Amino acid sequence: MKRRTLDISMSVGGTLLAGLAVVLGLVFQANADFATTYVRDQLSEQQISFPPLEGLSEEESGVACLAEYAGATLDDGKKSECYANEYIGSHLKNIGGGETYATLGTPQRELQAKVADAKKASDPNLATLEADLAKVTGQRETMFKGETLRGLLLTTYGFSVLGEKAELAALIAYFAAAVLILASIAGFAHALSTPKEKKF
Repeated sequence: MKRRTLDISMSVGGTLLAGLAVVLGLVFQANADFATTYVRDQLSEQQISFPPLEGLSEEESGVACLAEYAGATLDDGKKSECYANEYIGSHLKNIGGGETYATLGTPQRELQAKVADAKKASDPNLATLEADLAKVTGQRETMFKGETLRGLLLTTYGFSVLGEKAELAALIAYFAAAVLILASIAGFAHALSTPKEKKF
């Protein structure tokens, strides 16, 4: 095979691969832009803001991200993660005493059964049992709402991470395209400077 033919073949192949890499880069970049815009728009519609620094408890003000974002609007993935884990998460621990929506179900059912039995037996402790049941039910309902919001915010954070990874993939694709284009240009230049009859 002639050297010029080989150089041209390799350069054409490199150019085609560079074109493919650019197309992949554009696709990844479009996904990254969509994720960033979607997360920002959806979070902004919720109008959630971090409490101002003076509104944070002493423990909360010691959390780096809560202090950094104090008073800011929740509008990106990193802020979602902070708000979900450090703000909502800490409040849920205080409300449920370490319990979750799922684990509070057992004491709630037990109290419901005791209240039902107390009503049948005209138990004088009925009012106390009903108050205990109302307390656990309130805690469980609050835990459900808090855990749901926390889960949604963490899903948003996960979506934003996928966007960041798509952006990184786009940069890698563009870099690969640039390298392939340079190599192809070098190949074409070498082909033009190589005598026609020279063999590989």
